[in-house]
Amino acid sequence: MERDQEFVEYMVKAIVENPDKVQVKRTIDERGVLLELTVDPADMGKVIGKEGRTAKAIRTLLRVLGAQNDARVNLKIIEPEGGTGGVPKAAPEGETLAEESPAEESPAEESPAETDVPETTTKEDLKDIDQE
Repeated sequence: MERDQEFVEYMVKAIVENPDKVQVKRTIDERGVLLELTVDPADMGKVIGKEGRTAKAIRTLLRVLGAQNDARVNLKIIEPEGGTGGVPKAAPEGETLAEESPAEESPAEESPAETDVPETTTKEDLKDIDQE
C-alpha cells in the first residue's frame, strides 16, 4: 500500500463510526494518482463535513503529500447507491412530502396612509388634497 493511500485510510478511519467499512482503492493514470474512497453510507456526512470542509481538508493534505513525491493525487469520494444514508424527512400521516421551495413572502402590511389613498387619482381627489 502506498503512502498516500495509507494516509487517507488512517485519516478517514479516525473520524468515522464504522472504520471497518473504509476502503481506499488506488489507481494511476495519465493525470496522476486517483484514490477512490468508499465508506459506510451513515458516515458520509462525517467524511464530507459541513459545506465540504472535511473533504477539502483531506484533499489539501493529499496535495501537500503528493507535492513531496512530485505526484498529483486526487481523491474521489464514492457516493453509495441510494443516497448518503441520511434520515429522510417524514410526512405527517395521510400527507405527501412536497419538494421544498423557497419561503413565500408574506404580503407586507399596509400602512394606514396607503389605505386612505384611492387606487386611481381623479381631479376631485387632487382638489381635496390641495384644500387640506
